[in-house]
Amino acid sequence: MSDIRIQRTGEPDILQTSDGRLTLSVPIQIKRRNGRKLVTLPNGETAPVRFWDVAQTTIPLALARGHRWLAMLEAGEAKSLKEIATTEGIDNSYVSRMVNLTTLAPDIVAAILDDALPNHVTRFDLAMDPPALWNEQRERLIVPAGVGQ
Repeated sequence: MSDIRIQRTGEPDILQTSDGRLTLSVPIQIKRRNGRKLVTLPNGETAPVRFWDVAQTTIPLALARGHRWLAMLEAGEAKSLKEIATTEGIDNSYVSRMVNLTTLAPDIVAAILDDALPNHVTRFDLAMDPPALWNEQRERLIVPAGVGQ
C-alpha cells in the first residue's frame, strides 16, 4: 500500500526494509500558484513548464469574466445579470459574484495578475460580498478566513 509523507528537509534516500519493500524519500515543497499546486524540489527546481501551467487559472479568469460581463451590461448587450447567466448557461449567483470582482482595489487586481496573492486567499474570499472600501478589502486579505471569528 502506498504511503506518501511530505518532508521539507533532508536528503533524497532509498531504504530497503527486511521484507523487500523499498522506501523512496524525496523532500519536496508544495506551493500554490494561482490556485494550482506546484511541486518544488529543495534546490528550487520544478518540472518543465507545460501549456497548462501557464494557462489562466481560476482567479485571473474569474476577474476577466467579471469585467467582460460588466462591460456587456454597460454596453447594453445584456439587460441583467440573470440574462448573462442564461446566455452563458451558468448560475445567476456565480455571475453576480464574478462581477463583484470588478470592485477590487487596483493593488489587489495587480496582485491577482502578478500571482502575488497570499496562499490562503481564494476566489470565493474575493468575490463574496467584497467591502466597498479598498482598505477594508486589503484588511480582509491579511487575516485568513475563519481566524479570529
